[in-house]
Amino acid sequence: MTAPAAPAAPTVLSLRGVSKQFGAVAALTGIDLDVAAGEVVAVVGDNGAGKSTLVKILSGVYTPDGGTITFHDREVSLGSPADAQAIGIATVFQDLALCENLDVKANLFLGQELRPWMLDDVRMETRSWELLRELSARIPTLDVPVAALSGGQRQTVAITRALLGKPEVILLDEPTAALGVAQTAEVLNLIERLKGNGLGVVMISHNMDDVRAVADRVAVLRLGRNNGVFDARTVTSEQVVAAITGAVDNVVAQRAARRAAAGEPRPDAATRNERKEKELP
Repeated sequence: MTAPAAPAAPTVLSLRGVSKQFGAVAALTGIDLDVAAGEVVAVVGDNGAGKSTLVKILSGVYTPDGGTITFHDREVSLGSPADAQAIGIATVFQDLALCENLDVKANLFLGQELRPWMLDDVRMETRSWELLRELSARIPTLDVPVAALSGGQRQTVAITRALLGKPEVILLDEPTAALGVAQTAEVLNLIERLKGNGLGVVMISHNMDDVRAVADRVAVLRLGRNNGVFDARTVTSEQVVAAITGAVDNVVAQRAARRAAAGEPRPDAATRNERKEKELP
């Protein structure tokens, strides 16, 4: 297992020895994870590696059976999603939890409407545009139903809603899983802006291109345990796949060896991301 790469900035969120069991099944065992301000940490792993369980623990949906969670060096207990949000951890789950029949503004303030007595539409609209402009989001109007938006725009609405509580750490569960090339580039740009605004970002992903495009560090889970933390700038896809699968001799490594033998250049993640950006309208 690779020695953990230390975050460059001061750590905001830290997990030590976090474990979770469901009956006889150990979903997570002794998980360590650090997230710094202005850093993107990609958490990768095969199906069943424990990624979703980890997100649900950090979002307060599950309570860990062991270990500690600290926020700004203070041990915290996340007994509910409200607890996580109160200390500054926001989560955007894969299903986004948007109401397609409602417009953008209604979705942004769903459950947290501004109202002294009646709905304060003016304040909600002003705040909505402030957040969207802060992220340079491509949302043409607040009055359009979410059902009419693209996949990338829906992800933008979900992320913007998570920012209403002014979190310091945001968890993104497979943010590009069901998106096309242009929409993926839009979401990756959004993640870069979250990082630029000083937020710590935990991104769950299966896509190595997306991970290499925006992540600073890559944390690998395998069978519910840590199996390496890598510097995203220097790690190769072969090393990550080997950590995910536990097999050094895998298809990705074999393909890389064939390319090297043929003298072909290794694909560059930054170049791929630039191509995606060019696809944006």
